[in-house]
Amino acid sequence: MTSGEDAPLTRVLLAHAPEDRRDWLREWPGLEGLLAGHLAAGEGAWPTVKLAPESFLRHLARHLPAPGAPEDALRQLHAADLYLACACAEGEPQALLAFEQHVLRKVPARLGSLPAATRDEVLQMLRQRLLLGVGGAPPRIADYAGRGPLSAWVRIVAARLVGAMSNQSGRQELFSEPPEALEQLLAPDNPEREVLRADSSEAFSLALRAALAALPERERALLRMHHLHGLTMDRLATMYGESRSSIARHVAQARERLLRLTRHELAARLKLEGRELESLLGLVRSRLDLNLGGLMD
Repeated sequence: MTSGEDAPLTRVLLAHAPEDRRDWLREWPGLEGLLAGHLAAGEGAWPTVKLAPESFLRHLARHLPAPGAPEDALRQLHAADLYLACACAEGEPQALLAFEQHVLRKVPARLGSLPAATRDEVLQMLRQRLLLGVGGAPPRIADYAGRGPLSAWVRIVAARLVGAMSNQSGRQELFSEPPEALEQLLAPDNPEREVLRADSSEAFSLALRAALAALPERERALLRMHHLHGLTMDRLATMYGESRSSIARHVAQARERLLRLTRHELAARLKLEGRELESLLGLVRSRLDLNLGGLMD
């Protein structure tokens, strides 16, 4: 047994490292000191971020260089950036705030001469793509391996998003949720949904899709993150670097705009008016009020 294997940081790393990398790590001279230095770099760069050393080492173990990689690959790790990415993947509030302030807000300046609205859309999508897990999977920021600066890695993701937005089909895939998902969320298991019979359900989906598409991207993103991904007002406030009351107000405004747009679309598509139209819209409004009511006090 090598002399460093019983050291606390090394022991944690070995416990989580892939089996084919453990012998390589055991032979590493001064591994404990190197790990301590990486941990200190992260804690020093982000003193307000709360991240357990074991969490960082477990994350580091996931991104170890392949066996046979140059020794400098581990020594030259961008440890402070990896520390921040790990904490963001865990949803640590101060890490999310630091990522917003020190990384995301610098992206637009590196995107070239794009319209302001497009830059805003890319930032919204970056927040969702990088900081939200989908289907039980960890947020994509957990894939950052620390080989280069985190800011450069994020800019690459942003550039790919811009490329995907260059055609309408890519834009649709990136910035639209299936209307059925929001429809089901707004009024699930509600007997009154019998109103949406076969002759009107398609029109409702089309109206909802049109209403969502007409929303400003920021409002669409807020509704998506709150309603579909379940983020609380506190979490959204942290992500955007705004106060809780400000975010709650923005979500409420987005909701009301969505209702107005949906009402307009339904009236045109179903030729409804008066009580019949308001009854249908009540299904949407009641569910939104139920979801938001306890979070806006």
